[in-house]
Amino acid sequence: MTEKRENWSARSGFIIAAVGSAVGLGNIWRFPYVAYENGGGAFLIPYLIALLTAGLPLLFLDYAVGHRSHGAPPKAYKQLWKPAETLGWWQVCVCLIIGLYYAGVLTWAGSYVYFSMGQLWGDNPEKFFFSTFLQTAESKGFELNFVSHLFWPLVGVWLAVLAILYGGVKKGVEFSNRIFLPLLIVLFTILVIQAVRLPGAADGLNAFFTPNWEAMKDYKVWLAAYGHIFFSLSVGFGIMVTYASYLKPKTNLTGSGLIVGFANSSFEILAGIGVFAALGFMAHAADKPVADVVSGGIGLAFIAFPKLISSLGAGADLFGILFFTSLFVAGITSMVSILEVPIAALQDKLKWKRFKAVTVVGGGTGIISIFLFSSTSAIKLVDIIDHFINNLGIVSGALVSIVMVSWFKRVLMTEIEMHTNHISTIKLGRTWEFTLTIVTPIVLLSTLLLALNSLLRNSYGGGDYADSMVLCFGWGSIIFCALGALVMSKLKDR
Repeated sequence: MTEKRENWSARSGFIIAAVGSAVGLGNIWRFPYVAYENGGGAFLIPYLIALLTAGLPLLFLDYAVGHRSHGAPPKAYKQLWKPAETLGWWQVCVCLIIGLYYAGVLTWAGSYVYFSMGQLWGDNPEKFFFSTFLQTAESKGFELNFVSHLFWPLVGVWLAVLAILYGGVKKGVEFSNRIFLPLLIVLFTILVIQAVRLPGAADGLNAFFTPNWEAMKDYKVWLAAYGHIFFSLSVGFGIMVTYASYLKPKTNLTGSGLIVGFANSSFEILAGIGVFAALGFMAHAADKPVADVVSGGIGLAFIAFPKLISSLGAGADLFGILFFTSLFVAGITSMVSILEVPIAALQDKLKWKRFKAVTVVGGGTGIISIFLFSSTSAIKLVDIIDHFINNLGIVSGALVSIVMVSWFKRVLMTEIEMHTNHISTIKLGRTWEFTLTIVTPIVLLSTLLLALNSLLRNSYGGGDYADSMVLCFGWGSIIFCALGALVMSKLKDR
């Protein structure tokens, strides 16, 4: 017997969950660094243009595709055009791969909440992170040496995420986001207030907001703005299609999209203020220019910020707990949305009950994740897999979906536009068609070609990783997505 498909309790539940998905680790540790490296305050102009001409139009497309089909990506794309089911399964496989390593990073953030109490990383946070905590293997190849203190926290992360997913759409996904998203906003607001009051904070904010207008002439700055928007809004790889499929028949899709898009961008700017105020203090304390202490990604979170926290003196524990709890909470809401995609897809395809789908997806992915990311190769795997999946997996899936709708099956764009306009207050029209037909494909294709050119000309990592490791886990992730998509699309629906 097939379970009745769940719905959000209200439109507000969907908006909160969608914002919770979009606001993730990248908002805190990626956006400030990308903005600084690409013109500072001037970057906000191409960033806003990218949001309006690519991010929101693609978000509207995802919402409409999911809402009209009441299905996860494979079912949704199959209803548009039968061969496109393969594209849907590609996006499902991308989410499975992301879920594998995302849990590992969440484990690090959770562990650092504890390490913040007394600054257990000592005088050398970099050595502590790589050698003491992760016990990173010195060889360039893959080593599967077990690290016990990574194992149990990783198990805990998976149990917490699965508990939320077992609860279903309303009692699990929606309920958890109604708790975690406000908590994240409160925690990070307190963090920002603390940061801007530190000595040297003004120098950090000047570095972040002072525009470098010359940078706007560089096409790479514009590609960086568009690229970040795609990743930041969780568009193009099935999450928003899946979330929109749980909406009730009469829901304002474009109005919801505007709220989600601008809420996500507002949090990113808030994160930029907090991070650069803190980096300004760090530069002030070390008597260095801000440029010398700026970093992004894992280096910002687990090396630069611990150094900063250690130099605070009074209030250091609280600042560290706020920062790493914010990272953890932001990551939990995003990871739940990532795994919801394959769970919903299997429910649609095989008519499984939710308990079985969660057990198979969560259990299978969790076992592999714990196996790989409680090893001495964890940091290497995160870096390699994340680069390939973000730059090839997500971008190619988004590009194909847009080309299919706007070029190859032009009639679909008309149907999607009519469906959206029938239930939305803000109507789609020629501007939306132009951005999806011209602007977004050009940017996505350029991003994909640049990434492919770089990976094919030079092995990823600049010699830091063995070629066999890059081939197995980098290109292997892409091959897995392709084979998984082909196999699942050939299975008959039950």
